[in-house]
Amino acid sequence: MEISAQVLAWYDGHRRHLPWRAAPGTTADPYHVWLSEIMLQQTTVATVKSYFERFLKFWPEVKDLAAAPLDDVLHAWQGLGYYARARNLHKCAKVIAADYDGDFPKSESDLLTLPGIGPYTAAAIAAIAFGQKATPVDGNIERVMARLNAITEPLPKAKPILKKLATQFTPDARAGDYAQALMDIGATICTPKSPNCDICPLMAECRAAATDQVENLPQRETKKPKPTRRGTVFWLINSKSEILLRRRPDKGLLGGMIEVPSSSWLEGENAGTKFTDEAPILTDWEALPGIVRHTFTHFHLELAVVVGRCSAKDMAAGIWCGATEFDKHALPTVMKKVVAHAIKHTH
Repeated sequence: MEISAQVLAWYDGHRRHLPWRAAPGTTADPYHVWLSEIMLQQTTVATVKSYFERFLKFWPEVKDLAAAPLDDVLHAWQGLGYYARARNLHKCAKVIAADYDGDFPKSESDLLTLPGIGPYTAAAIAAIAFGQKATPVDGNIERVMARLNAITEPLPKAKPILKKLATQFTPDARAGDYAQALMDIGATICTPKSPNCDICPLMAECRAAATDQVENLPQRETKKPKPTRRGTVFWLINSKSEILLRRRPDKGLLGGMIEVPSSSWLEGENAGTKFTDEAPILTDWEALPGIVRHTFTHFHLELAVVVGRCSAKDMAAGIWCGATEFDKHALPTVMKKVVAHAIKHTH
């Protein structure tokens, strides 16, 4: 039996039941596939389930999402991180609503022209939603292919080889089910640690299992240690006890999100200590005890928090937020930490 046939036979009896998946024998909704795939980038299935269901409750169709204010989308996205995904999600919905009358294009090439849709997501939508012979390759599929074929070249260099192998096994029919089956095998059987090889449908063909290499594959290049950046956050209080917030630039890290104003985030022991030229106003800034720490994909962040007060005539430009109104704004996780730290030490 061919690899794809074995995989599909296993999938028919063991598929995961996920909120964005179509029932056996039915066609997947392209909107559901796209939304879930964007959410699942860098995020676990367990986390995504509730966000996916919330988005569908707020915006049942792609046209609803397109019509929503960006702030509402960013607010609903809070906690998922990688906020460029949310901005591109909204931008993509607008393009689909305006240029395609709410219907997703079916081909990989057309899907690739849409904001925020790269090769993996385009292949996933084409295969799962439209039955096209396309091969999305995520981390789970890479792991299955690396072990099945005993590929010892480390990631990320091995990615083209693993993509080619997965594509070679892709069947003409049920390409979407094949891809989802490999994802499920990777997520539930061929796991990174302590894989359940005894119940794997591909055990007999697995070269890594035959040579006792399963636990060592796929190999990865040694990661460089993350640098630490530092900055200062300005907790500015007006005469009404409101706190100054502002919107970050649309491009760049946390683009379009609401923040407590801060200095630049730079590397170096003294970064963020000479902050007065970046403060929203000139006033007496008093340092709070402690540091707010957060880790992004590529660096660690340490933020000192300073408190200042201003009168009505010194009001800085931005959003003035009452002490109980922070949940009304699209604050990223790092800024929620800042708010909690500041409130703890100023009340």
